Amino acid sequence: MDVQAGELNREGYISVAKQLSNRFNFKKVAITLRSSISASDNDWSGMLFSEGKAFFNPTYRLLIVDRVGGGDSFGSGLIYSQLKEMDNQQAIDFAVAASCLKHSIEHDFSLVSESEVLSLAKGNASGRVQR
Repeated sequence: MDVQAGELNREGYISVAKQLSNRFNFKKVAITLRSSISASDNDWSGMLFSEGKAFFNPTYRLLIVDRVGGGDSFGSGLIYSQLKEMDNQQAIDFAVAASCLKHSIEHDFSLVSESEVLSLAKGNASGRVQR
């Protein structure tokens, strides 16, 4: 993998997730995938591996306001998705959307609602104000 090129090897992440699942008997493995274009511009996505299958969400292009809390938002979004019994695709879509939105907010506390996360997770990435 060429780190300088900013390209991610999806097959490599699937392999790592398989190995973790096999070695530790994990039911699911989630990984965030960040490609750095610059310090402030990143491509952001994630993968959820479950029952031998990998689920990826669409990649978001981020203009980062603050990275602090991005991982926590991903983790909490994933936990929330499991409590709501979302399927695997919905779960990774929700977790990454929660994290993506958090990257646009200063400080370590996410100020987005469930409906905002669901809107982005369902593909509404227009950036238009919705009322």
